[in-house]
Amino acid sequence: MDENIIETLSNQYIVVNLGIEQYGIDIKYVDNIVRMQKITRVPKAQKIFKGVINLRGEIIPVMSIRRKFGLEDDIYTDKTRIIILKPEQQEAIGILVDSVKEVVSLDEASIEKIHSDGKDEMNKYITSVGKNQGGLISLLNINGIIDVQN
Repeated sequence: MDENIIETLSNQYIVVNLGIEQYGIDIKYVDNIVRMQKITRVPKAQKIFKGVINLRGEIIPVMSIRRKFGLEDDIYTDKTRIIILKPEQQEAIGILVDSVKEVVSLDEASIEKIHSDGKDEMNKYITSVGKNQGGLISLLNINGIIDVQN
């Protein structure tokens, strides 16, 4: 493979906001982005789940990333979105975000892995940090986030 081609390989991420923080979701996991709609609560569901939505006949559970991260509860605005994720060999799941900002392409040179001692809870959810236009974007570990055991 030509070295110039290798250097230009990049991944695309959807940048979302939770409060003032920016997070990146690898676009390969994103099936759809939908406006906030009525979420039907499910009795005795785990606290991280807000309930389910009916999206074109498919019932999709909706998770609160804020609750998963131990942040203050979700506040719905006209910018609130549900991002429908379809991880490999798993059912679709929706995650609530405060807003969707943009799609960015990050090459390997602008992504730094997070090194940890393994004791920090957030390291299950964030794989690395991307540098984009002077700002930092925490890149989410989708499998770690949707794992309901954590």
